[in-house]
Amino acid sequence: MDTPAPSARAALHVSLVALPEAAAATLFGIHDVMNAFSLMGGPGTTLGAWAPFEIEIVGERPGTLDLVSGVPVTIRRAVDQIDRTDIVIVPSVVVRGEAWVKDRYPGLVRWAQAMHEGGALLCSACSGIFLLAETGLFDGRDATVHFGYARSFAATHPKVPIHPERVLVISGQRQELVTSGASTTWHDMVLYLIARHAGATAAQEVARLFALQWHQDGLTPFMVFEGRKDHGDAEIEQAQQWLAQHFSVASPVDEMIKRSRLAERTFKRRFAAATGLAPIDYVQRLRVEDAKRRLERTDAPVDEISWRVGYEDAAFFRRLFRRTTGMSPGAYRKRFQVPAFARP
Repeated sequence: MDTPAPSARAALHVSLVALPEAAAATLFGIHDVMNAFSLMGGPGTTLGAWAPFEIEIVGERPGTLDLVSGVPVTIRRAVDQIDRTDIVIVPSVVVRGEAWVKDRYPGLVRWAQAMHEGGALLCSACSGIFLLAETGLFDGRDATVHFGYARSFAATHPKVPIHPERVLVISGQRQELVTSGASTTWHDMVLYLIARHAGATAAQEVARLFALQWHQDGLTPFMVFEGRKDHGDAEIEQAQQWLAQHFSVASPVDEMIKRSRLAERTFKRRFAAATGLAPIDYVQRLRVEDAKRRLERTDAPVDEISWRVGYEDAAFFRRLFRRTTGMSPGAYRKRFQVPAFARP
């Protein structure tokens, strides 16, 4: 049911947190899309009738802050000057090195905790959850993060269950913990907040104005499979290196076992323990990943691609591809193939 938007309703205060690691595109994108009611209102749109959000860029201290890409942003108020807000949003951050370093922004963390106690929603875009998770409020609560940071996040915040394949996760007793997944899924988060507080019609109109699309297929199709190599088992790592070049041969699992110095049962047990996947599942993931690249970059028929990655039964390949990516090979090609005008 749509949310009524009486002109007398007070705008919700949105605190958009700027910190040195923040990505400019996400921060300014969130700001402009949530501000669309004031920015884009006019003839041909109903957005100017009511502005549901009052957006403010906040940070540790007022003044000019250079974001991670060197783009400056002006912070008008420090968080210690803000006693109440309705929505806190931490944009995506760039995590340099091996992991996010905790406890660098204790003031921001304490403030986010206090705002939550006062009833605010806590929202993160992409990797912004690294900071918000320091509040402890996400412990035991489902969340999502950019799939490229999934392992690092799990190591940094092991108490937070993460689902990097999901676009948007809403948790908490009041549905007050909102996280979005990889990169531009902040679109989904912002559209969700608009729908939640201004109605589905307003969200759809904003989506049309900015040509935004909901990521309704999830993030699995975007995720690139990379087998774990940090397990320390030299025998299995050697098998992985061979498999990376020979996954399309007939009976690759049998070939790996023959090349190893291990008994079959021992090899399969150690392979699963090291990589998290049974050997045959690992092979299938490599084959599907290669098929994805061929679908993206060539016009080869699906049956031919099936054969090239190691499957003579094209029907089986199609079922496997859908089960792995959530899309048929044809739908995947339509979504991800490089347009003809962009090819060399």
